[in-house]
Amino acid sequence: MEKIEPGKYVELAYDLYKVNPDGSEELVHQTDVNDPEGFIYGITRGLVAPLEKDIEGKAKGDRFDVIASADEAFGQHSDEYVAELEKEVFSVDGKFDEEMVKVGNALPMMTADGMRIIGKVLEVTPTHVKMDFNHPLAGCTVRFKGEVLNVRDANDEEIKLAQGGCSCGCDHDHCDDGCQSGCGCH
Repeated sequence: MEKIEPGKYVELAYDLYKVNPDGSEELVHQTDVNDPEGFIYGITRGLVAPLEKDIEGKAKGDRFDVIASADEAFGQHSDEYVAELEKEVFSVDGKFDEEMVKVGNALPMMTADGMRIIGKVLEVTPTHVKMDFNHPLAGCTVRFKGEVLNVRDANDEEIKLAQGGCSCGCDHDHCDDGCQSGCGCH
């Protein structure tokens, strides 16, 4: 039976809980066994360190139950990740998108280097939109409780994606040309 180690493709199903200061827990995310969380151990970025450490060496069918502090998980809330953006950034065909850009809405955005992030709208003024790009669980202790569903060797395509290759869902071979093929992934 294959064990989780660097370079292995891993699928997990888990429940993610926010641990409140009083010790109570609140379910905030759940993966389904039919749509598990997949990644390449040791290559895919962003895995919470205590979870990564706990699952190493586990095999298909093994269970895990990991608590991670705010600093170990999604960090502390930081004003550095709150930004005021020109309202024109949210224009479609020259018109501000009032339906999507409302206080409280979470919007998909892209950084200058092409990384996809989610921002929460905090305020809309006549000229700017104030956005919070902190992780929604920043400042929170969290608990991951779940099961390892699959462990196998990663294929070349999965490794390429994990290292930041094309993830547009198109024919990835064209991405060596800088995505001149018009898929819009870069």
